[in-house]
Amino acid sequence: MKERTFTAIVYREDDIFVAECPEVGTVSQGYAIEEALENLTEATELYLEEFPTS
Repeated sequence: MKERTFTAIVYREDDIFVAECPEVGTVSQGYAIEEALENLTEATELYLEEFPTS
């Protein structure tokens, strides 16, 4: 499988971090930045399995 790079935008909302992938439209969250990014990676991978972009 071809490796691709996507953007992650992370910001804080109250006591959680929100991570977004603008290219795909996936969003996730976590109590730490690392957790939010891990959750976003998983959500994006699952999304791309169902809806491949290429």
